[in-house]
Amino acid sequence: MVNSKYWGGANSGYPVFAYLGAESPLDDDLEAIGFLTDNAPSFKALLVYIEHRYYGNSRPFGSIQEVVQNDTKRGYFNSAQAIADYAQVLLHVKEQFSAHISPIIVVGGSYGGMLAAWFRLKYPHIALGALASSAPILYFDTLLHKMDIIQLSPRISRKLENSNELKDYLEAIYTIAAQYNHPPDFPVTKVCDGIDRAPRGTDNLGRIYAGIVSYRGEMKCYDTNEFNTTDETSVGW
Repeated sequence: MVNSKYWGGANSGYPVFAYLGAESPLDDDLEAIGFLTDNAPSFKALLVYIEHRYYGNSRPFGSIQEVVQNDTKRGYFNSAQAIADYAQVLLHVKEQFSAHISPIIVVGGSYGGMLAAWFRLKYPHIALGALASSAPILYFDTLLHKMDIIQLSPRISRKLENSNELKDYLEAIYTIAAQYNHPPDFPVTKVCDGIDRAPRGTDNLGRIYAGIVSYRGEMKCYDTNEFNTTDETSVGW
């Protein structure tokens, strides 16, 4: 997807900001990537958003569930192939928009940040720079096991088994809010505002709940298995 609203024009030398999609459909990211649109007016930048292969609508071999069951197709599901895709797309965009002298800055977060860093290393003739946020590019084998994410609320869909479910959920929800604390949503601000604005006399658990409601929204029932469903991202990993 290309956004030329703020761009200075063809053959102008104004930059191209390219968001490199990660392990989810691009549609999931667009509402949260305020960093690019916040900075584009100042730089008169052309904005490009590229979806990672095998996610969203970028499915040359069918659904990701089909891909992971086929050795040949699964072999093309890797980061090297993904950044090669990005290189082809960006060269095509520069050609189509007569942006031959426009420098490209690639941007990504988490796995997408790793891709941005690797892209700059692999294709320095295409990208002038990379902005990689929360990008552990030097992977190590002693990573802790993934935490099970369990949701909690006074309106849960099943009975809590023990207090650790509350602790685990709060740790997960606050970690997610902090990791993705970007414009325009600013989830950390939402959580804190919910806690601070709870009515006078509200106990600690009530304030915590108010913060969750502020962040997640008012729901009739909070499904404790919400994060346990299988989607493209979990299958990909």
